[in-house]
Amino acid sequence: MSNPTSKPTSTSKQVLIVSGVAAAAVLLGVVSYTATRPSSPGAAGSSSVAEVSADPSAGVYPDLEAYARRDASDKLALGRADAPVVLIEYADFQCGYCGKFARDTEPVLVRKYVADGTLRIEWRNFPIFGEESSAVARASWAAGQQGRFWEFHKAAYAEGAKEKGFGKERLAALAEEAGVPDAARFARDSEGEAARRAVLEDQKQGYALGATSTPSFLVNGRPIAGAQPLEAFTEAIEAAAKTAKAGR
Repeated sequence: MSNPTSKPTSTSKQVLIVSGVAAAAVLLGVVSYTATRPSSPGAAGSSSVAEVSADPSAGVYPDLEAYARRDASDKLALGRADAPVVLIEYADFQCGYCGKFARDTEPVLVRKYVADGTLRIEWRNFPIFGEESSAVARASWAAGQQGRFWEFHKAAYAEGAKEKGFGKERLAALAEEAGVPDAARFARDSEGEAARRAVLEDQKQGYALGATSTPSFLVNGRPIAGAQPLEAFTEAIEAAAKTAKAGR
């Protein structure tokens, strides 16, 4: 595994990922909208099962590890920048399955792997459901500028939160719930050019990968599409950690 403290340039990252993108795009495209849309308005989980093997090399595209930013100053990331495993999530706050992952699966991964330094989680805003999705994506980034991204993330993905919509007043209420200290700054940042650029950068990365639905994930170069069972993630994380340890 490459030195986690090194930071490839944008050009070198593009070169590195080209060979893996086509194959990963096929994988994510196959498990596309049908894998992530609710089967009914009240549905909470995905019926699609990811083909994730405990074999450390199965389904892994090593070049796609270059998507991980490993930026210690990234306010939309959780865990050590030098963690051996990076899980990248491309998600929309209006996505029901993204909410299921956030409520049911992610907290387990944080307790089990982030806490002991094995895992880093990097968030990518990937709004695909219209203007309110874009607005809440920018708002989450704005909350992050005041160190409250994950608190905002929790509030926006709470049970029943998306049904209330993400209009301007609702976003302000979520920021207050998340403990964002400066409401005026939050409002400015949410509508600012920096927020728009940050969200667009995340979107471009997701589309370049071939993601067409949410949530979509990369675990050290292993694509996973949809809100899969917890076991799919634990197997992928443990396999990636095993590979990273062997490469030291």
